[in-house]
Amino acid sequence: MSGSRSGVPSAIAAFILWGLLPVFWKSLHFLAPVSIIAHRTLWALVLLLPLLAWHRQLPVVGRGLASWRGAGWLLLSGGLLASNWLLYVWATLNGRILEGALGYYLNPFLNMLFGAWFFGERQSRRQLVAVGVALAGVACQFPAVKGLPWVALVLALTFALYAVVRKKAPLGTLAGLTAETSLIAPLALGWLLWQDHQGAEVFGGSGIHALLIVATGLATAIPLLCFGHAARTLPLTTLGILQFIAPTLQFLVGWAFYGEPMNALRLVSFGLIWTAVAIYAADALSRRNAKPAA
Repeated sequence: MSGSRSGVPSAIAAFILWGLLPVFWKSLHFLAPVSIIAHRTLWALVLLLPLLAWHRQLPVVGRGLASWRGAGWLLLSGGLLASNWLLYVWATLNGRILEGALGYYLNPFLNMLFGAWFFGERQSRRQLVAVGVALAGVACQFPAVKGLPWVALVLALTFALYAVVRKKAPLGTLAGLTAETSLIAPLALGWLLWQDHQGAEVFGGSGIHALLIVATGLATAIPLLCFGHAARTLPLTTLGILQFIAPTLQFLVGWAFYGEPMNALRLVSFGLIWTAVAIYAADALSRRNAKPAA
């Protein structure tokens, strides 16, 4: 398939996989969240290095890590990504999938704010209205969860900051992800070795557990590769609208599959978020349709 024809299916595949990942993380309940992320980092690296070699980009990673400045940005972005992964897995294993979904609904709106603050990007009136409606939805979460919806806020904040730092980092998507995982891999390996020394079953207690652990690399790499292809071939407007597939599926998984509580205030909160998404999508489509006439 040509790039333009395969971009939409690739994006849809990536967001569906990300939306259904809570089911996979739940299957790893026999491990601590830190151990899951350690395995995810190492097994993703096992897949990424040969792929990078096949694309002859290993020297690119070396050049990106050669300077202290480049390595520092990549270490920071890797730390933000690992923190985001860790919190989401923890939330999934602790019955907070809905709050995690809220965080990823909020992420695009936080990206808009950070684009204005850090890069001087101008926002349309509709976009600002969408941000305001989304923030109203977050405000409804305070009484709904009887406190600060910190999981959603930290997930949105870490992923939005990750996007900001990646703009500063010197490498592209595939090379950058490989460099990031390479930098945090020693910490991941050290954690697992320490856990093994403490007598923990770092590969679970059965062959099925071991296979699930190895599959964390596939669960990381496959949607990222699909997303990377889509990002190269699709307009950002289209990609921005399709990205809401993932938190919508996460919402449905948490509510319908795992029975997480959905009270009236929480429903109002998500209703406001969906309204903000609709305003965002309408603005994005109108901008895209207006471009040929400009």
